[in-house]
Amino acid sequence: MPVGAPVTAKPRCHRAWSGAFLGNGPFVHSWGRPTVGKTARKPAGKKKHGDDGPPPSDSEHLLFGGPLRYDMGWSQHADAFLELNFRAMVTRLPSLLASSFRLAWKADPRAARVVLVSELARGGAQAVSLLAVNSVLGRLMTSGPVEDRLRGALPALVTVATVMLVGALLRAASTYATGRLEPKVERVATELYLERAAAVELAAIEDDAFHKLLDTAQYGAQSARRMITIAARVVNALISLCAAAGVLTVLHPALLPLLVTMTLPSAWSALTIARRRYESFHTWVQHARAGHLISSLLTEPAAAPEIRVHGVGPFLLRHFRSMSESAEAEQARLARLSARTGLIAAAWTGLATLATYATLGGLLLAGAMALSVAGTAVIAIRTGSASLGTLVLEVNSLHEEALFVGDLQRLYVEAAERAIPVGGDPLPDDPSEIRFENVTFTYPGTSTRPALADVTLNLPLGKIVALVGENGSGKTTLVKLLAGLYAPERGRILWDGVDAATADRHQLAERIAMVAQDFKRWPFTARVNVAVGRTSAPLTDERLTSSVAEAGAEDVVADLPRGLDTLLARGFSGGHELSGGQWQRLGIARAAYRRGAILIVDEPTAALDARAELEVFEKIRALAGTGQTVILITHRLASVRHADLVHVLDQGRLAESGSPDELLATGGIYAELYALQAEQFTTHPSSPKVS
Repeated sequence: MPVGAPVTAKPRCHRAWSGAFLGNGPFVHSWGRPTVGKTARKPAGKKKHGDDGPPPSDSEHLLFGGPLRYDMGWSQHADAFLELNFRAMVTRLPSLLASSFRLAWKADPRAARVVLVSELARGGAQAVSLLAVNSVLGRLMTSGPVEDRLRGALPALVTVATVMLVGALLRAASTYATGRLEPKVERVATELYLERAAAVELAAIEDDAFHKLLDTAQYGAQSARRMITIAARVVNALISLCAAAGVLTVLHPALLPLLVTMTLPSAWSALTIARRRYESFHTWVQHARAGHLISSLLTEPAAAPEIRVHGVGPFLLRHFRSMSESAEAEQARLARLSARTGLIAAAWTGLATLATYATLGGLLLAGAMALSVAGTAVIAIRTGSASLGTLVLEVNSLHEEALFVGDLQRLYVEAAERAIPVGGDPLPDDPSEIRFENVTFTYPGTSTRPALADVTLNLPLGKIVALVGENGSGKTTLVKLLAGLYAPERGRILWDGVDAATADRHQLAERIAMVAQDFKRWPFTARVNVAVGRTSAPLTDERLTSSVAEAGAEDVVADLPRGLDTLLARGFSGGHELSGGQWQRLGIARAAYRRGAILIVDEPTAALDARAELEVFEKIRALAGTGQTVILITHRLASVRHADLVHVLDQGRLAESGSPDELLATGGIYAELYALQAEQFTTHPSSPKVS
């Protein structure tokens, strides 16, 4: 999942992104090109909506290398998604309502039916109520004794009271059903989001643009929830408006255009403000992410010691304040523009209202309308104006939320395109070797030299194969390609002739167990931290115990307050923290629990003392003795003396291959590195002279 907890407050784009800056909101994907480290350029003909925002702060340049803004002018979606005008809103209304209903139906069909029927019935009840009010006024304003007029109006009054009671019951039913629907819709949307996110290739997760889409989609799940309530209000307002418009048309055709004229200013105001908010939200998303990063560093346990020893806290606070002030300036800009737009809309609405009631007065003076009809018309105008205003605002809100649900839908599409393939050629049941043939790989988004360049080598199975070389030589990249985490840019990886590129990826992953340098330290119990090595296997004490023993982690577990049931997360009640060496033992136990045919171990003893290091390598050699293949990456060359085969990598290329003794005899890179390390233990400082 992207960093940051989901917000639960009522959404509006400007609130969402300011909340994101403070570390409690989602971060949203921008489809424009990042302007980090360079000044944003805009193509000809593209103009930003509204005034320009505040200039980049010095903190952006110092900490992040440049302005953290996204130029929406580059966005291929900007025109489509910033076209928040009345025509676009009306055009999209049916599809928005249909989309909301589909989400609701998928989550809870029964509750969806209740909401739809209740809101339709409420709108119809309002039409009946207006007609009944007209009848009441007509009866009361006729000539004759008051008692007769009241008696004549009584049936219509009973109808009004009944309609009000029915309306209250319908509102209660809709509220209850909507309350059931909202959390279910969010859960369904979130589950789809997580399912798609977990199924994509590693390269997609590491891709900056795709990760921003993940952030946006996280917010889209909450927007999908809110669309249910908004859609219910839209349906109700639409039916109420139709009822009021129908009554006004019957009373006098001239009143209907005036009703529309009264409401257009608020529609223009709402849509203009929404467009600015949405564009600002996307333009500032990376700035918000950076602000959250700074705030999280101040409370992050891993950074806490250095913050206190080096006094980094005031430095981070100073830059957090600087970037917060930039965000506040953008909010002030939006507020200024919103106030100006609101004043213009209010003036327009005042003039339209004056014209409406002047027209109504003229009709009365000309005798074209009875006083009772005029009274009903006033009520209908007020009801219709309120309904139309509500409709415009709610459709605008629905449109806004749909923009983020659209991000979620785009994630579904893009994640499907970048998903790990399902099916493929079966791998051999008992292969004898894995062969890299002219494999070249460059990490996406880098313009540096390839991480691997034209590498050809064999990995015999059932043996200990060591990969050695200096930092950046390509060792870790090679094992990631072996595990299927990346696909070669060129060349092939063959399992006894079966190309891994066309092989069944599920089968390939099933055969791999990995202890990476930066393996995940799950904030769960020790039991789960071991058993997560193969979650599809039954969780048995026998398998756990043997895995812990194979890793030599018995003492680690014995020292835990509750053994395997100890929570390994200090931030929670009863949580416990392990040392780096203890974590490394649990990581090896996790790989042992997986029981993969090929065990990849990347720097397994980096956090261990000399005695523990020797024990771990003894355990690794024992695993190879059972027929398991061990691919070992380590800088400690004395530890690979028992390897069957050593491949030496240098700047992404295969430099040497052979047994440890053969490589020492040839006097190449391996022999040189081995001698350098051995010299540290054989060379003694000269004794000080005694005067």
